[in-house]
Amino acid sequence: MPLIDARFSVTLDEAKKEELKTAFGQLIGTLNKSETYLMVTIDDDKDIWMGGKKLERAAYVAVSLLGDAAPELYSKMTAQFCELFSEKLGIPGDCVYVTYHPVANWGWNGSNF
Repeated sequence: MPLIDARFSVTLDEAKKEELKTAFGQLIGTLNKSETYLMVTIDDDKDIWMGGKKLERAAYVAVSLLGDAAPELYSKMTAQFCELFSEKLGIPGDCVYVTYHPVANWGWNGSNF
């Protein structure tokens, strides 16, 4: 049960959000997870600061997943996010921030996995 929670400083139209959602569905395979239970949130037009400086083009992504993955898979996924956001949104890699959150318990539909 993974979640990709993405926040962007740029404004995205519905077509771009759909494109990102589809890309996230493919990228989650990097962590050996399936899109079947993938939850995605996309929040755009947000203020993002780093080091006291407001970033005009930036992204923050939090990836939560039931269980854990190998460090090299997290590194690979970070590179994929950077490439995706650079290509599709013009956000440079040094303005993309990603955190990973392994979760031991995840509830859904009245019980836990």
